[in-house]
Amino acid sequence: MLTPPFIAPRRFDDPVAALAQVRTVYESAIAHLRTAIQRFIAGEHLTQRVRAYYPHVRVRTDTVARADSRLSYGFVAGPGVYETTLTRPDLFGTYYLEQFRLLMENHHVPLEVGTSRQSIPVHFSFPDDEYIEATMLAERQLLMPDRFDLPDLYAMDDGIANGTFEPGPGEPGPLALFTAPRVDYSLHRLRHYTATASEHFQNFVLFTNYQFYIDEFVRLGRALMSDPDQGGAEYTAFVEPGNVVTRRGGGAAEPGDALGAVPPHLPQMPAYHLVRDDRTGITMVNIGVGPGNAKTITDHIAVLRPHAWIMLGHCAGLRTTQQLGDYVLAHGYVREDHVLDEDVPLWVPIPPLAEVQLALEGAVADVTQLRGYELKRIMRTGTVASTDNRNWELRPQHTPMRRFSQSRAVALDMESATIAANGFRFRIPYGTLLCVSDKPLHGEIKLPGMANQFYRERVDQHLRIGMRAIELLRQQRPGQLHSRKLRSFAEVAFQ
Repeated sequence: MLTPPFIAPRRFDDPVAALAQVRTVYESAIAHLRTAIQRFIAGEHLTQRVRAYYPHVRVRTDTVARADSRLSYGFVAGPGVYETTLTRPDLFGTYYLEQFRLLMENHHVPLEVGTSRQSIPVHFSFPDDEYIEATMLAERQLLMPDRFDLPDLYAMDDGIANGTFEPGPGEPGPLALFTAPRVDYSLHRLRHYTATASEHFQNFVLFTNYQFYIDEFVRLGRALMSDPDQGGAEYTAFVEPGNVVTRRGGGAAEPGDALGAVPPHLPQMPAYHLVRDDRTGITMVNIGVGPGNAKTITDHIAVLRPHAWIMLGHCAGLRTTQQLGDYVLAHGYVREDHVLDEDVPLWVPIPPLAEVQLALEGAVADVTQLRGYELKRIMRTGTVASTDNRNWELRPQHTPMRRFSQSRAVALDMESATIAANGFRFRIPYGTLLCVSDKPLHGEIKLPGMANQFYRERVDQHLRIGMRAIELLRQQRPGQLHSRKLRSFAEVAFQ
């Protein structure tokens, strides 16, 4: 077996030094794998299997006491040993540093960092812009499993996040929701689904189910970059699919910018990024229509540990008092999307999060300049139903309508409940603000001409409301946003 030098665990009382050790272990492992695979691609016969291992961090504590009981993360559930594997310190360095700092402050114990026993799949050892199979002959590809570790789905399940993981006798408890292989897997999936590299994703995410919103976001992003005198000077770049980077005011290109190229076809769920240097900018993703896409993309964005994600889209209004163009702020969900039933059973409530709700309501007031009772003319707070049946209106005996009425639902779509439930599942603050685009129960259905005119008139305001909500959320500390409502009984420390 060809492996890099083993780096035994060392104790650190300084989070910066602990992170530096993570980098050392990881970079040594990645360099080892890259060198070996390059030799293999070149045709060299490797006589031994090649393997390298992720770094890991471990904490030991013998008390439940912690420095600040008000925190929602940064501490372990009780006495014991806890650990997790780590990856991509170049991407997660700031995040890891904060988690390390909180653990040390809350428990007054050192952290142990060293080489883990979890091998790194060779596919995860190369940068996003390199494809190791591209120049490899078919017969060499067939030999890869004999010489390298390939992705193993058994090491990537979501048992920790789902609350079903139980350590074996003598095994440490988990420190994070995701193991390193699970994180790496999602980083590669994000590149596939969105056509942008993971480092461009920001800590606040907007999801939409209509291209009109993306068109407006692109127009705004390009305008902010072309005119330095426009508002939003804190945004430094706009990134489009294919990693096409536009710097603000024609600023100097940075390493990697030249690698961007417009893709010949848009990916399944294209992502666009209004970038801030502290990563608290806005990522917007067009998830298309349906709960399957909504679950898929949130499964993967979750590993980036965003501070909040919000659904902005169109919905069917279910009440006679609603008008086309009215807004719906979801405070509950009827979940008939079915894609998360095994992971988040239907008996689990998905609560509204006050911080996000207040930001969305405040944003509607700020943009529309309506307050108090007047705001009720255009916005209703209530239950949103999400279904996986696009033609629910055609079901016999009107059974869906009866259920929606009994649930007190005020609007219906196909994605919002999925995004909220996956936010709950992955401990990511979530919210939903929809715009009524049709009222099928009352004869107001979407017709092409009407829909196009409606979208043009309403999308700009709706998008500005979403962006304003993110501005309000950004003013809060992460500790405020990551609500204690999202903690389980025995929660992991990393959030």
